[in-house]
Amino acid sequence: MNIEQLVTMANQIGTFFKSSPDTAQAKKDIVMHIKRFWALTMRLQLLEHTQSNAGAGLEPLVKEAILEHQALLA
Repeated sequence: MNIEQLVTMANQIGTFFKSSPDTAQAKKDIVMHIKRFWALTMRLQLLEHTQSNAGAGLEPLVKEAILEHQALLA
């Protein structure tokens, strides 16, 4: 899948969870949602983008969530 589409979808997930009063829980919820509903290839592509392109286009909360919980996505 196109990385721009993955970034857009990840940001939409982040928008939903950012209203949580607990930022740490919001980050975990973002990653768990991606883990549950995205194919492994999509998750790995997003991880690669976050690591090699500094997560260009990702909202800060989403980028932090991915970096903090990388092991859950692989």
